[in-house]
Amino acid sequence: MTVSIITATSNSEDTIRGCLESIAIQDYPKIELIIIDNVSNDNTLKIINSFDLSDKAVKVISEPDKGIYDALNKGIQNASGEIIGFLHSDDFYFNSRSITDVVNCFNETKPNGVYGDLIYVKKYDINKVVRTWKSRSFNINLLTKGWMPAHPTLFLRREVYDRHGFFNTDYKISADYEFMLRILNNTELKFNYLSKTIIKMRVGGASNRNFKNITIKSLEDLKAIRSNNVGGVFTLILKNISKVRQFL
Repeated sequence: MTVSIITATSNSEDTIRGCLESIAIQDYPKIELIIIDNVSNDNTLKIINSFDLSDKAVKVISEPDKGIYDALNKGIQNASGEIIGFLHSDDFYFNSRSITDVVNCFNETKPNGVYGDLIYVKKYDINKVVRTWKSRSFNINLLTKGWMPAHPTLFLRREVYDRHGFFNTDYKISADYEFMLRILNNTELKFNYLSKTIIKMRVGGASNRNFKNITIKSLEDLKAIRSNNVGGVFTLILKNISKVRQFL
């Protein structure tokens, strides 16, 4: 199977090289990389175009977008792989076998989606672990308790997007959470947990950048919870409390 990796960039010159390096070293032979660039005016495109990814199928689209989820939706629309995953421009794969491990899980158990573990690292010291997002085997009843997998570790068959839609861009920060609730709450779909670290993520994302964003995210999370019938305020509280153990 071909795995399509979608990366959105917007003036990402400080981190895009590490992201691309982690893709370049993947030992899985059939990878398609789709880069959706928001008309960067720094050296992002120069770095991308100079990077040796000759053994990968690479497509670069640089045009204005309406935010990160609009960019990711464009990536999905342009993806040709049977499996689709996302790697943000300031993140990177844990090791050279990350994609191989994911594909093996798809081949062994034939699920609609595979997810794994994620570690947060310091922005300027990627060897310093700040948080560990250890997931667990899928159980639909956990959704009402605020549980969810780390979205960057979630790989889905293309048919899931074809049948259940893309990211809802009415959500500015929580569209990934809303999308996951939409599909994870669907009893027709099967999801398997790969008990391995797949992604390293730098801390400092948009959702917790300031008090305003935290407030927007909380309101959007609650809207997503209610619209997908997986709980209410108590679910949101449990979701936030569950993150505390990631620091321990």
